Amino acid sequence: MTKKVHIDLNCDLGEGAGHDAELMPLITSANIACGAHAGDEATMRATVALALKHGVAIGAHPGFADRENFGRQERSLPAAALRELVASQIVALARIGQLRHVKPHGALYNQAARDPSVARVVVAAVLEIDPALVLFALAGSELARAGREAGLAVAEEVFADRSYQRDGSLTPRSAAGAMITDENVAVAQVLRMVREGVVRATDGTDVAIRADTVCVHGDGPQAVAFARRLNAELRAAGMKLKSFEPRMDANSRE
Repeated sequence: MTKKVHIDLNCDLGEGAGHDAELMPLITSANIACGAHAGDEATMRATVALALKHGVAIGAHPGFADRENFGRQERSLPAAALRELVASQIVALARIGQLRHVKPHGALYNQAARDPSVARVVVAAVLEIDPALVLFALAGSELARAGREAGLAVAEEVFADRSYQRDGSLTPRSAAGAMITDENVAVAQVLRMVREGVVRATDGTDVAIRADTVCVHGDGPQAVAFARRLNAELRAAGMKLKSFEPRMDANSRE
């Protein structure tokens, strides 16, 4: 395998955090809230315009219609209702800008990562709208597997500020140590995932992981400073920051 020389840096935007204009020049893919867990038509239009200004790939970020909990509370929906929920949000953003990818949000992302039935419904919704869309999914997850089996291009996603379990899953937010608050530790974790294809789990185990795209959360008070640091560190490590391209990625995996 050839050495990875490029990486996608994505961020969840259009969620009302107030940092979008500062974050957009630092990333290569924007996951834009589609009006369910956050956002509305006005914020979608404004965020799409920012992405176009900075040459950032546009993606839909569908979540549960649960603004009170910011889409982070798990729900059980009938398959047809879940498919419609996801598809309608993708369509809402596609009416405003040309989409490159789809990344589920919050609880929906986590459920699809571990539950094959939820994963298949999300994949079906994406296929229904446009089979050329790239699916952003937690690395090694059921969602990544379902997307690939259905013929979608899949970008396997890793996280800078989240710790991992030995099975490759993210540590639940409710658990101690789930969030990495030390910027140096977070940067070191990303560099190792990108360059070596491994991440250190909370039990000390080194876990193999594929890193096609790195998520930088846009809702924290230090989001801009961290994104700027990570952007600079990746470049210093010889990486070219570029939105995910399936064909290129297939020829340059680590």
